[in-house]
Amino acid sequence: MNAAVRKPKSAAVAPKPAGKTAARQAPKVPAKGLAKDVAKVSATARGKARKPDMPEAQAVPLPVETVVDAVRPAYWDEACADLMKRDRILRKMIPTYGPAHLVSRGDPFITLARSIVGQQISVKAAQSVWERLVTLCPRVTPAQFLKAGTEQLAGCGLSKRKAEYITDLAEHFKAGTVHVKEWAGMDDEAVIAELTQIRGIGRWTAEMFLMFNLMRPNVLPLDDVGLINAISTNYFSGEPVTRSEAREVAANWEPWRTVATWYMWRSLDPLPVTY
Repeated sequence: MNAAVRKPKSAAVAPKPAGKTAARQAPKVPAKGLAKDVAKVSATARGKARKPDMPEAQAVPLPVETVVDAVRPAYWDEACADLMKRDRILRKMIPTYGPAHLVSRGDPFITLARSIVGQQISVKAAQSVWERLVTLCPRVTPAQFLKAGTEQLAGCGLSKRKAEYITDLAEHFKAGTVHVKEWAGMDDEAVIAELTQIRGIGRWTAEMFLMFNLMRPNVLPLDDVGLINAISTNYFSGEPVTRSEAREVAANWEPWRTVATWYMWRSLDPLPVTY
């Protein structure tokens, strides 16, 4: 490890080095321009933005609803037990939230449409917009969104650009240009590569899809402001952290980085969320 990189306070127990070592300082992160191009997110959602080149990282999940036939991911209990053995922070955190767990809505189009709605706005605002969209398109199908058109979609509170994004998403689904039925058998990066060909879907949204729809167990959304802030709060006493430091912390979570990330979010906002 580079001598300039800090060790997280809760990393897995490691042997103490012999002799005294000089205190190490965190790499300085230039403050100029940080979050300049990113809208603020409510404090209960994701925290403050830090990267000007990651506008998608400000997207937030919508409030949890009762999802019909929701099931506990098959790997959840095993993952929690394993994470509690190897990570001192998660050992205390996981029991705090009882039986709550990651929930999938199951419908790929709805998951992606909701993720687009949630980009760069607060949880409350996103929920309000989504409810109006459902009133306009109660079946919430690609065909119904296309029939409504971008003007009516924008009339529900979407920006013109988001209305175009959702229309483009609906066109991909209706035309069959995305391999929806094959995603379950594709690896994470292959799914991300296909999804990011759709307008309005970047890596963050694709990773949310992997987590909340395909329920992949080892996704690490480093563009997510909430995850970065939670790692800062829980592992670095609130000091700013770099992506490389966050990745180092998360290395101890493999192969359950999705589960650890979900609990990191809970440490900022106890309300479980779903797409």
